[in-house]
Amino acid sequence: MNEAASPAKTAPVSAKQALWSRYLRRPIGIAALAVFLLVVIAGLFAPLFAPHDPNFVDFALTQAPPNSDHLMGGDSAGRDILSRLLFGARTTLYGAAVACLTGVVLGVPAGVAAGYFGGLTDRVFSWISDGVQSVPGMIVLLIVAAGTGADFTVLMVTVGAFMAPGYYRISRSKALAVRKEPYIDAARVAGLTHIKILHTHVLRAVHAPVIIQSALTAGIAMGMQTGLQFLGIGTASDPNWGQMMNDGFRTMLTHPLILLWPSAALGITIAALAFMGSTLADLVSVRTEPAPRRRRRAQQPSDETTSSTGELVHPAELSALRIENLHVTYGTPHGDKQVVRGVCLDVAPGEVLGIVGESGSGKSQTVFSALDLLPMDGRATADGIWLGGQSVGELPRAKRHALLGTQIGYVPQEPMSNLDPCYTVGHQLVEPLRAVHKLSKAKARERAREMLLRVGITDPDRVLASHPHQISGGMAQRVLIAGAVAGNPSLLVADEPTTALDVTVQAEVLELLRELQQEYQMALVIVTHNFGVVADICDRVAVMKDGRVIETGTVEQIFAHPGDPYTAELIKASQDDTASRAELDAAWTKAGRTVHT
Repeated sequence: MNEAASPAKTAPVSAKQALWSRYLRRPIGIAALAVFLLVVIAGLFAPLFAPHDPNFVDFALTQAPPNSDHLMGGDSAGRDILSRLLFGARTTLYGAAVACLTGVVLGVPAGVAAGYFGGLTDRVFSWISDGVQSVPGMIVLLIVAAGTGADFTVLMVTVGAFMAPGYYRISRSKALAVRKEPYIDAARVAGLTHIKILHTHVLRAVHAPVIIQSALTAGIAMGMQTGLQFLGIGTASDPNWGQMMNDGFRTMLTHPLILLWPSAALGITIAALAFMGSTLADLVSVRTEPAPRRRRRAQQPSDETTSSTGELVHPAELSALRIENLHVTYGTPHGDKQVVRGVCLDVAPGEVLGIVGESGSGKSQTVFSALDLLPMDGRATADGIWLGGQSVGELPRAKRHALLGTQIGYVPQEPMSNLDPCYTVGHQLVEPLRAVHKLSKAKARERAREMLLRVGITDPDRVLASHPHQISGGMAQRVLIAGAVAGNPSLLVADEPTTALDVTVQAEVLELLRELQQEYQMALVIVTHNFGVVADICDRVAVMKDGRVIETGTVEQIFAHPGDPYTAELIKASQDDTASRAELDAAWTKAGRTVHT
């Protein structure tokens, strides 16, 4: 059952490190960063670098040209221009930092919440953002200046508030995309709360565009604050580039150098920020490729009516999972579309149930309803849903969410896209154990290591330290199985667990699921389109078509005497795939296991 490690045993390289190394290969980016760092250093260490007191007046220096003691000359009041330029950099950088921080604090959380939750939250925050954008900013800034005595910090906080809609839009857009990723569903099924998911997964995805936006916002904020200072708003005793430009503007025709120095400093700094932002944007746009996503296809309602023949053989209080009369509907521009119609299912403790059907039959929508994982536009109604004998259909979402990661485990399809590429495997296994099961970091890591060993990974320490792209697809599927079983659930749902794997790894994964199901005495629900998988592992099977269960029974009964022509066609399609079945049988034989037929 062991699987060869795909990459060499090298230290994992984080996404941040990769982005930084690629940034350093861009000459324009390096030059822009160097210029900006020089401005930052000049501002931070202005008291050390400035040759004179920036406010000291020497009438002999009035409008003086550059000389050996005053490298940039003197302004119209007899003050050293170089010293005032260095101290002005400190003021300018401080104002830009306050504006950016305010924009981030106000815009990013609102945008992430709006994109992730949608609905009323999205509408309310979007209305507020649109309202802020419709307000004339300069008029508000002048009013604030008059009301606060031109307090510089308050003015820059106000500037940041007007920058917040920009942060809101990019955060909302990124959250809208990330919330559809399979690893977000996987985190929810692991039992993580919305707050934890937002903080750990969604905000992490927003980092890169927020940094790019901050580089551009800082330049805009510098321009706005310089404009305010040019108009005389601010404290005259604090050197700043706006006042220096105002002084140079009045003497522009006779002494143009007084205007040149602060204008050049401001222009070069804003240009450096713009080039840094554009370089980062280019790198991020190249790096972020959309991960493959699970396709949730809604089947058009059919005019044909086929009654369900499924019989519930266990009382609800004795069932690991029971669903009665489930309907799933999606709202579309052309009206509601029903994709699951009157489904009834029952799974006994310790039983393995296979839900079989072609794509669009409603099998995944059925289990998503039981897991409370339907998309925002999906609505599920049922006469009842029971998990472990407990009725959960009418529970508040918070209480139902608490069952995930404890009573229910979930093994999704497409393993690579169900692991967050920003985090190591160890972090993604340890995080749910700490958040849901309240284990200490050391105990959670030890539990994760034990589970990796249990699922057949012989070098767990390397895998724990690896990022998802550093392990193979089969190993990633083992990681997901380990995470699903780590909380000792009573019900394990596996959604197409072998779809993206080669035939040899499929056999190993199926054997692993069977072993874990028997070892932990879990009920296991396998969602698949392959009757070969059903024959290998399941006790009973439910066949779905057009959103309905058309037939249920034991595997032996269904294979020997299929009651519906559609079931017979599915079985025939699986048996006709002789090459694949022969490979699968050979894999089982090679592993020394009995093939279940």
